[in-house]
Amino acid sequence: MVHRCILPVAAFLFFASSMVPQTPGRGFPTPPPSLDQAKQSQSPGQHPSTGARHSDLEQAQREADELARVAQTVPADVTKVREGMLPKDAIEKLKQIEKLSKRLRTELTQ
Repeated sequence: MVHRCILPVAAFLFFASSMVPQTPGRGFPTPPPSLDQAKQSQSPGQHPSTGARHSDLEQAQREADELARVAQTVPADVTKVREGMLPKDAIEKLKQIEKLSKRLRTELTQ
């Protein structure tokens, strides 16, 4: 009688265990690669070359100096506007300040 019960129980356990979903043994799945082009071009241990970074910083310094030089002339232009005269290059100076500022911000955040 005991032998008759063992076979169906064993068959049930065998089929039940095969229906349980298998979990991967490696843990979490790997994420997809980054969409950031700068990160894709560098392998994890690499840094930008020192020479290229140095020239970028020199360019940023030149742009910062130009930005400061142009910005120093703005208060005098505003004083002339208050007197009723609009210097012809005042608007161009402000546009140049915006452009230099945006370029400098981009270079420093890279």
